[in-house]
Amino acid sequence: MKSGIFGDLSIALDPALIMKAAGLLPDPWQADLLRSTADRYLLLCTRQAGKSTSTAALALWEAIYNAPALVLCLSPSLRQSQELFKKVLWFLGAFPQRVPIRKESELRVEMENGSRIVALPATEATVRGYSGVRLLLIDEASRVEDALYFSVRPMLAVSGGRIVAMTTPFGKRGFFYDAWNDAGDDWQRVKITANECPRITQEFLEEERRAVGDWWFRQEYMCDFVDTVDQVFSYEDVTSALSSEIKPLFGGI
Repeated sequence: MKSGIFGDLSIALDPALIMKAAGLLPDPWQADLLRSTADRYLLLCTRQAGKSTSTAALALWEAIYNAPALVLCLSPSLRQSQELFKKVLWFLGAFPQRVPIRKESELRVEMENGSRIVALPATEATVRGYSGVRLLLIDEASRVEDALYFSVRPMLAVSGGRIVAMTTPFGKRGFFYDAWNDAGDDWQRVKITANECPRITQEFLEEERRAVGDWWFRQEYMCDFVDTVDQVFSYEDVTSALSSEIKPLFGGI
C-alpha cells in the first residue's frame, strides 16, 4: 500500500477517516459513500446535505491511495465545477503535511504520484479528450444533459472506473431520473432528505415551506421528483396515454 497523508495506513484502509483527519465528522451516509466500492453510485440529496464535501474527500482519497488516478469533476457550469474543486483544494490544504503537488490551478491539480484531479463544465467539447478515468463525479446530475452523460461513460471502459452522480431532483426527466427509477441493480442508490440532515433544523424547514411553497420545498428538501412548473401535461398523463398495442397509422416503423 502506498503511503498517503502522514503515511497513515488507517486512512488508506478506511476512506471515511479522511474527513475526520481534516476535522470533519462525517454523517453516517457520508461515511458509507466513502467506504463504498460500488462502481455506480446515485446520491439523491437535499440542499446543504454535504454531498460536495463528501465527494471532494472521495476524489482526494482516490488520487492518493489509488495512484496514478485520473479524477474528473463535472458540473453543469464552470462556476459549479470551481466550487466543487475548491472543496478538493480545501482538503488538500487541511493537513500540515500536504500531498506533494506538481502543478495546481483553479481547475486542476497534478500530484507527484501521477494522479490528476480535473474540474470541467459539463459540455461535450471539453470532456471528449479524456480517457482512463478512475473516478467520475457528476455534480447536479439532474441538470446535466443526456448527451454529455452518454459521451463520458466510454471513458471508464478500459480503466474500470467508477461513477458517482449526486443531485437534487429537477423534474421527471434525464439520465439521473431514469437510472434512479430503473428497477435494475446496476446502481447503488442513496436518498438523504432534509429531515435526515442533522445541520438543518425543523424550524428552518417550516419557514422554507411557507416561503417557497410546496412544489419547491418537495423538490429541494424532500428530494421528490415533481413535474416542472412549466409542464403542460404531467409525466403520469403522458405515460398513461402511451400504448404498445395500437398499430401505427401509416404502417411503417
